[in-house]
Amino acid sequence: MHPETPAEGVAIKDALPDVNMERMISNLNNAGAPYNIMFNKIDTMCNTRLALEASEFAKDQGKFEQLHNNIFKAYFTENKNIGKLEVILDIAETAGLDKNELRKALKEKEYSPRLTEAITYGKQFQVAGLPTFIINGNKKLVGAQPYQKFVEAIESSIN
Repeated sequence: MHPETPAEGVAIKDALPDVNMERMISNLNNAGAPYNIMFNKIDTMCNTRLALEASEFAKDQGKFEQLHNNIFKAYFTENKNIGKLEVILDIAETAGLDKNELRKALKEKEYSPRLTEAITYGKQFQVAGLPTFIINGNKKLVGAQPYQKFVEAIESSIN
């Protein structure tokens, strides 16, 4: 999640010079293989502001999961620049959202306050990596975790 990234994006090698991207992609592919999820090499860290605001729009339309999955696939497997308005609009359309309504909402920054609120909430929990899961407001899990870790986190957060 990088809504602060310049609109044109940043080369991954410049944004994360200490990260071995080949090893990271290999690890992601190993973790995703049981679920038939494959990751391609990512060259650009995109500005995610439009994708995140579009996600808020999708929540209001009852289409969040579809949009989220489509954005994930577009960025991680198809190497699409999710920082571009037309890319987000096309992805949204495949999720069953109205491109014109979304375009209007994004142009008018209708969902910008929600994004600001989410960023503030993330800072409360010192979110520095994705995915991060906040469970019942008192338990944090970072990264792809085994199912059992989620069960344990949920159980410990309600006790």
